[in-house]
Parts: sequence; C-alpha cells; structure tokens
Amino acid sequence: MTDDNRNDTDLSRRQFVGKSSWLAGGAVISASLAGCATSPSAAPVAYAGGSDTLKLAVVGCGGRGTGAAKQALKADAGVELVAVADAFGDRADTCVSALKRIYGDERVKVTPETTFVGFDAFSQAIDMADVVILATPPGFRPEHFEYAVAGNKQIFCEKPMATDAYGIRRVLAAAKEAEEKKLNVVVGLQRHYQPCYLETFQRYQDGAVGEIISGQVYWNSDGVWVREREPQQTEMEYQMRNWYYFNWLCGDHILEQHIHNIDVANWFIGDYPVSAQGMGGRQVRNGPDHGEIFDHHFVEFTYASGAVISSQCRHQPGCANMVEERFQTTGGSIHTDGGNKGIITGRSGETIYKHSGMFDPSPYQTEHNELFASIRSGGHINNADYGAKSTMTAILGRMATYSGKKIDWDKALVSNQRLVPDSKNLDWDGNPPSMPDANGNYAIPVPGKTRVL
Repeated sequence: MTDDNRNDTDLSRRQFVGKSSWLAGGAVISASLAGCATSPSAAPVAYAGGSDTLKLAVVGCGGRGTGAAKQALKADAGVELVAVADAFGDRADTCVSALKRIYGDERVKVTPETTFVGFDAFSQAIDMADVVILATPPGFRPEHFEYAVAGNKQIFCEKPMATDAYGIRRVLAAAKEAEEKKLNVVVGLQRHYQPCYLETFQRYQDGAVGEIISGQVYWNSDGVWVREREPQQTEMEYQMRNWYYFNWLCGDHILEQHIHNIDVANWFIGDYPVSAQGMGGRQVRNGPDHGEIFDHHFVEFTYASGAVISSQCRHQPGCANMVEERFQTTGGSIHTDGGNKGIITGRSGETIYKHSGMFDPSPYQTEHNELFASIRSGGHINNADYGAKSTMTAILGRMATYSGKKIDWDKALVSNQRLVPDSKNLDWDGNPPSMPDANGNYAIPVPGKTRVL
C-alpha cells in the first residue's frame, strides 16, 4: 500500500527533529522528575482534587492493557473504568474480570453493553471516556491515537507508536494537534519516569563526564511467547493472536522491545540519528510460528555529532542475556539499566555517581501517577514527540538490517511503504498484508535483496 501524499512528507530530518519548540530533542525533567514539561495554566480542563470522576476506557485488553488499567485505577481514586475494546471478546472479558477482582464493581463499571469487540471497537470505547489507554498491537496505534486526539481525550499510549514511517507521520500530525489542545499524552517509554535514568541523565547534563562519543545499547533475551495456530482460525485471526511475529502488527522486536534502549540513547545524546547500517537474520527462532521477523539485529546508528551507537537485540535461548545501555564520553562513561542501575565513572575508572535505587517506585506506576496528577491540576504533559521519534529510530534500524543497506533518516521518514490497512479495510475472513506460502511459511527479508525504500 502507498502513502496518501500528505503534505508533511517532505520533512527533512532537521525539520522533523526541530520543527518547533515543543518538539524538544531530549526529555525535559520536571520538578516531579517525570521527564516531561508541565504547564499548569495551559490545559483546557482541570479535575478538582479527585472529587470529580474520570471515565477511563481501555483499547487493547491483553496483558499490557490490563496492567496499565490496573495502574491507572491505582493512581487516582476518582477513576472509573467504563468501557473496554479489543479485537477479541475473550480478551476483553478476561481483562474486565481481572480488574473487577481487584477493584470491584464500584470502580470497574464495564458491562456487556460497554464491552466493544472487533477492528472498529476502539472508537466506541474512546467516545465514552475522558481518559484512554491505547495498548493494542502497535500497528493500530496511529489510527487510535489520531481518533483519541480528535476527540480531546487525555491519553496513555503504549510504545511503539507505529510500525512504519507512514504511521509516524500520522502520529506526528496528531501529536502537534494534542500539543495545540494541551492534552496530556504519556507514552509507555517508562525509563523517562525512572529515578536511576532521570538522576543519571541530570548529572550527565550538568557536565559530569563531558559529551557522549559512542555507546552500546542492548536487549538480548530468550524471546517472548508464541501462540500456535488453531485448526479453526482464519489467517487473519491467527496473525492477530500471534501478532508479535508479523511486521504490520508488531514491527519486529527491534521496534517492539529494543525501542526502550534506543530511546535512551536518543534521550541522552539529545538528538536522532542521521543514518543507520547493520545486519540481522533468523537462526534459532525460524519456524512458521515465528512469522516473518528476525531473531537478531545489530545496527550502528550515526548521529550528527559524530557519535555512533551500536545497537544489539537478540531472541535466542541459551545465549548471554543483557538489557542495558553503556555510553563512552569525553570524560568517562555511563552505565544504566532498567534494574535501577545508574553509574557514572571517570576516565580512570573512579566512581563519580552511583544510583542507590533499592526502594525506587515502579516507573510503570509513576507514569500513571504523573498523568493523572497532571490531569487533576490542569497541567500538561506531552511525550508524543520523543515517542514518535524513538519509534522512527527503531524503524530506521529495521530498514537497515532487512536491506543490508545504509539508510538515511531523511529518506526513511518519507518512505511510501505502508504496512497497516485502516481498520475499515480489515475483515476476519480477509487476507492480512502478509500471507503464507503453500507450506505455511512467510517471506523473510533477505539483506542485499529486500527493498525498504
């Protein structure tokens, strides 16, 4: 499918990164260490001190959507869940049952009439709410985010924000609209809400060890779940159930998981890459149930400053696992990870800063606490800019590994490749964008042959 020729497709990387003041290069640390700018007088609506009910809807009722709803209900006693939407009725029912066991009918007021199922269910749930959680497979995120912003909703949006550059352009346009409307948008790149990252970043910004010149970011693990094909399933249902392994839905694990580490590199450097080149393939997780994605990627991202970040992600059992970030600077080094590690050392190895985070709050909970506190106070948070740009960075990396070519940001951003049909064009008996061959296997990208631009 091709692009719809929106008038923003001629954005250069410089225009995209610095289009206006609200598209800041890195995160801004607020007084509450939320990693976002606040403007208490800007929001159109404030909800007084928890006395007014905030109606919540969840779009995407899998594990992440259910978890986010639980955190939202915990964050604010005045929140009531009033609607859910999912492609599958069983997932919607499981989500509601789990939340009712914790919060009861007083807080979880979803009924069969407000449980919406199908590809177009998102709009019905969003229409009922003040605040929405968007947690479907990421291929649907641009359409859902656009709709929520158009409806003036406050938003928690899971990462990543799209699976192709076309989707990124849609998200960017909606993010600008959200900024103009002063809507609150929190994106689930939770390291921006984690003390070890925030405090380490602040010390780096204060000049503790000079400037970043290189780095390594990792998400190497055994991999995630596989959902086997059931005899009665159509191809569309199978792919929707096993969504992690299809690029129109997931975007490959370099995007869906490794975005966290890539985002940290962008955040600390304060910029986005000018180009990427790399390699990848399938060696271990290469059966039909693994769809069309790679099980390993290695990418070198080059930034305008000359800094080069080496990016590794791997889904191969029995190998060395690591999920962390390391940066070399003109005056030393920085080491962070999601397990509350934040260490800065000098050139001789001396410790300049070490985060002590044994009792740090969960960043998954903190991001919801910050969202609802901002809504209540009439504040303004908008994470959509860096969420979209870090999503684009991971897409750039995938383009490089699939093609085996050096890919420039400017060319990637205006790519006409469109992976995801609009919801109105999807049908349970129809064909998804990727179809298997007669043996049940899917076409796998071949570096040197696969075209991405």
